[in-house]
Amino acid sequence: MNKYSVDKLPRDIRIEIADKHKKLRKNRGLSQVELAERSGVSLGSLKRFETKGLVSLQSLLKLVFVLGRLSDFESVLKPDENLNHIEKLFASTRKS
Repeated sequence: MNKYSVDKLPRDIRIEIADKHKKLRKNRGLSQVELAERSGVSLGSLKRFETKGLVSLQSLLKLVFVLGRLSDFESVLKPDENLNHIEKLFASTRKS
């Protein structure tokens, strides 16, 4: 974490995701070699991801698909709820 903020940095999130992935892979009883073969991701890429948190989005999605967790990514970058109707309510009360 940034020593001047409570917000996590991209690096922090990257490492957390890699750690969670590694634990999930082990819980599923898969070796790195098995997961690499089943996902089509190179063993080198998988090792780099699990140690440094560095992986392409395409490879990450392939890996989590094999682990049955692709749906976890459906809410990433989900659009904010449209609050225009609430703004209109406040605008109409100010005119009165």
